[in-house]
Amino acid sequence: MMRLLLISLLLSVYAHAAEFKHVGDFILQAHYKLTGQQLTPIPTSPITFRVYTDGIHIRVTTEDNTESHTTFDIYRSDGIGRQRQSGGALEVIPGLQATSNVGGTLRHLRLSRESLTITTFPGVSDQTIVSHSIATELKTETVSPATKP
Repeated sequence: MMRLLLISLLLSVYAHAAEFKHVGDFILQAHYKLTGQQLTPIPTSPITFRVYTDGIHIRVTTEDNTESHTTFDIYRSDGIGRQRQSGGALEVIPGLQATSNVGGTLRHLRLSRESLTITTFPGVSDQTIVSHSIATELKTETVSPATKP
């Protein structure tokens, strides 16, 4: 009996942890490539990113394709640093940081209520890609993306 109770408790914890909840939508504002000291803007059309979390991972999808996603592992949730003006004071605001390493491509995510920044470091390259998005109005969602890791 005790063993059955323990198994059901573990399954309920796992099921609860696997639920991804919608936390916000972000519209791509800037997309650029860094090579050495050179900054090159990458032209792009507006893209809306939908962000979900289960408290352990962050899942990012595009608005029109919730089946395809990138999952990031949260490693820091005690805030992110921000400077309002160049040379100004660094302030810490509520937010989190997460990473993803798939196929040798490392991605770093910074998320706050105001913005989402994803920095991509390709494995064998001297380039870094930065995508900066700002928060948009939350949309009500009744169906969350697939909960497979």
